[in-house]
Amino acid sequence: VQLQASGGGLVQTGDSLRLSCKASGRRFSNNGMGWFRQVSGQDREFVAGISWRGDRVSYADSVKDRFTISRDNSKNMLYLRMNSLKSEDTAVYYCAASRFAVSSRQSSDYNAWGQGTLVTVSS
Repeated sequence: VQLQASGGGLVQTGDSLRLSCKASGRRFSNNGMGWFRQVSGQDREFVAGISWRGDRVSYADSVKDRFTISRDNSKNMLYLRMNSLKSEDTAVYYCAASRFAVSSRQSSDYNAWGQGTLVTVSS
């Protein structure tokens, strides 16, 4: 599967943003999906994950209650709604497809990655 993330940009603290990830290629609906983020010089970290049917989601503690992951299998789309953004949310955000039907917090469980989209939160 090929993934293309979009929707990043420059926003202010407290603003909202929605990231999108368009999937093409093999059947998107069979795979768990995830969002990760990375700050330059740091490891890529898990942000949110969703199962193939969208009935099981998980979040990093740092974004719980602020971010919402969702998917539309009919459109091969993955989303990340980000509310109440903080400066520490500034990073390049990547969407990824899991090897499995459920998501994982481990980046090694993902075998397809989008190119990343930059989110900058200005205070």
